[in-house]
Amino acid sequence: MNDDLVPMRRQPSLHENRLASCGGLLLALFALALTTACTDRMTSSDDRWSRGGELIAMSGGEGGARYACVTCHGARGEGNGFDAPRLAGLPTGYLQKQMEDYATGLRAHEVMRDVARFLDSHERVRVANYYAALPPLALTPATEEVIAATTPGLYASACQQCHGVDGVGTVNGPPLNAQPALYLAQQLQDWQVSKRRNDGNHVMLKVAQQLKPEEVTQLSLYLSRIPPRPAPAAR
Repeated sequence: MNDDLVPMRRQPSLHENRLASCGGLLLALFALALTTACTDRMTSSDDRWSRGGELIAMSGGEGGARYACVTCHGARGEGNGFDAPRLAGLPTGYLQKQMEDYATGLRAHEVMRDVARFLDSHERVRVANYYAALPPLALTPATEEVIAATTPGLYASACQQCHGVDGVGTVNGPPLNAQPALYLAQQLQDWQVSKRRNDGNHVMLKVAQQLKPEEVTQLSLYLSRIPPRPAPAAR
């Protein structure tokens, strides 16, 4: 007879088996609930950010930081005071159309073409809504040179019908006030040579081609110093 007896392992009772099964089930359910909650929270957060025009403007969307709107147009859509225009407070429809025209090549600009093409149509709308809702920043006081160059009469005869009194914009034309003088002058020059041609009836081409070089400068300086204010509501 073998004296080395192997102790018998006690078998768990039915009650203990049920407790173990319930405990495992509870742990599994808890883990599932925790995972679902985290996933829902992340999804909700991700959706919130992905839907926001602000995030696209700050990050550049699929294009990355190189194509972020804030790189040229400022943290609050104020423009750079040079060749990048103010976006804050411009009409949503106008902003959206410009991005669509950049994407299709109807409005020529190498950088803006790439920026617009990295965004789909829904993202362009979100960005347009974001900038349209931003309040324009106040301007610094005008210099004597600018005051001397103001030509309200020239503006009234050439631009006011479509762009409104003091360049605040109408349903037929975007606001021009408080835009950088260099940007405005460049746009007029682009219209003159048909480099820019993305208006529906080519009125800007006709108007711009009638302006003399000194008038382009005067109009640009004049409009750049008019304080920004909301455009009239569309009827």
